[in-house]
Amino acid sequence: MNKKTDTLFSHPMGAVEGFTFDAAVVSVFPDMIQRSVPGYSTVIAISGVLAQRFSQPGTRIYDLGCSLGASSFSMARNAATNCELLAVDNSAAMLDQLQTILAEQELSTTVKTVNADICDVDISNASLVALNYTLQFVSIDKREALLKNIHQGMVDNGVLILSEKIKFDSQQVDELFIDLHHDFKRANGYSDLEVSQKRDAIDNVLIPEELDAHRERLAACGFSRVEVWFQCFNFASLVAFK
Repeated sequence: MNKKTDTLFSHPMGAVEGFTFDAAVVSVFPDMIQRSVPGYSTVIAISGVLAQRFSQPGTRIYDLGCSLGASSFSMARNAATNCELLAVDNSAAMLDQLQTILAEQELSTTVKTVNADICDVDISNASLVALNYTLQFVSIDKREALLKNIHQGMVDNGVLILSEKIKFDSQQVDELFIDLHHDFKRANGYSDLEVSQKRDAIDNVLIPEELDAHRERLAACGFSRVEVWFQCFNFASLVAFK
């Protein structure tokens, strides 16, 4: 797929509407996320490494909030034998494009797309579940139920990958890492206008939490161990073990 440059927020928009994963976003998504999320390529690559290590033969892998399938393909290429991967997203526009990309892939792992709210998906026989930059878009009051559903649907020794934008209990530290994140975007070619308008669009749509909140919730949902394996500025990735 040819990667189009993200210019969605490059012109003054007046009142900025809330961010949605519509056809316009889908058309530039690979460029947008690469230039907006520090460490994105690392998280995608390591999702494959974790699949190689923790997926179990004859089980399922779930990519919840799969977007265009970057995590799905990384995990599918490294999955154990006879695994089935379910790529789930509530954006029909994302899945339409993913189907096109999927048709061009040569994978030994079966990949099925599911157009659904991840909170409504039945999780079963799962050895590996990825929530890469997805939980942050779920209402806080629904996050625990979702994670409990994931835990209950996992086989023994199942693993959850949880990658998120995070916030910090210190306002000074929080503001520093927000500023550094914006500097990262500028270094990747976004203008001050684009940074400002994207922030307005994402406010109240993406709700970050502190790492301790994630750890405590995962423990409450039954996960026996939670470790942060990666962090860059205000983005982090954790692994949680059943």
